[in-house]
Amino acid sequence: MQLTGSHAAALAAGLALGTAASLLARRLFRYTPPRVWQFNAPSGGAFASINRPTAGARQAKKLPVGKHPIQLYSEGTPNGVKVTIALEEICDKVPDFDYDAWRQGIGGAQFDSGFVEINPNSKIPAMVDHSTDPPTRVFESGAILLYLAEKFPEAGLLPKSGPVRQEAINWVFWQMGSGPYIGGGFGHFFSYAPEKMEYPINRFTMETKRQLDVLEKQLATHEYIAGDVFTIADIAIWPWYGALALDRLYPGSTEFLDVEKSYPSLVRWAKMLDETRPAVRRGRMVNRSNPEPSNKLYASLPALKEALCRPRSWQALCWQCRGQYHTSTMVCASIPCRRTLQC
Repeated sequence: MQLTGSHAAALAAGLALGTAASLLARRLFRYTPPRVWQFNAPSGGAFASINRPTAGARQAKKLPVGKHPIQLYSEGTPNGVKVTIALEEICDKVPDFDYDAWRQGIGGAQFDSGFVEINPNSKIPAMVDHSTDPPTRVFESGAILLYLAEKFPEAGLLPKSGPVRQEAINWVFWQMGSGPYIGGGFGHFFSYAPEKMEYPINRFTMETKRQLDVLEKQLATHEYIAGDVFTIADIAIWPWYGALALDRLYPGSTEFLDVEKSYPSLVRWAKMLDETRPAVRRGRMVNRSNPEPSNKLYASLPALKEALCRPRSWQALCWQCRGQYHTSTMVCASIPCRRTLQC
């Protein structure tokens, strides 16, 4: 097609206008960092109202303390689920073990003075072991997993020696270093940022897929993360990467990342833990607001905001007559028992 002079001029003018608009948009939205950054206003997006560049307590409030030595203060987020899975695994292996799980919200309660005393970083989960004198505070999910595995070796969460022990520790530290790219990077810009931006989504998508491929290659030749046995490596990784593989983390992200087709070994492992380990399922429901009655694997498990006196509450059977509890009312359905679930 041959353009006339007027058509060519119009096309050139259109291209020039488009180029000018693009340059103007770049100039308008370009950010030039100041020499010294100052906090002036929330940046927008989820949790913006509580984010500040300072540490420490913002309000005075003591932590509750239950009757068991292990006191957990957490929330049903992936990092919190790591610890409750470990605690539930210990409950299954150590008959006399029990713990109290207090819900510590992340909408501002993490800056209560009592919580800051046990975790100066104001992040969940945090735990206090009252069996020691003085009580031992443990914070950071990876540190808590290692502490529990070594304190309760009979639970079998970490071999006492040998290559598998170190392999499990390797992968726990891998998750601790890699996970922020999933949550604070990909998850933030994909789900929580005030607007969708191509550069950060592409940047963190590439890194997320690289990490998924690391796990895919490991799990293609191993049943579990560290080898042939379930360890704290699986506990550390499943709440983040297993949830992503099972489409439970960020709505639409599993399809966006092409998880089912690209990472079949990861999906196999994620489903295996979900389907075959009751403690994994129970641990996922601690410090959680909503049950999942539509999921057959979780239909009998209530979501307990605070899982106090765990063995009776999580058996979902009346400890007196072994009748089934109504998960909504926590009253035994067996007549004439009608015993209310209690500590």
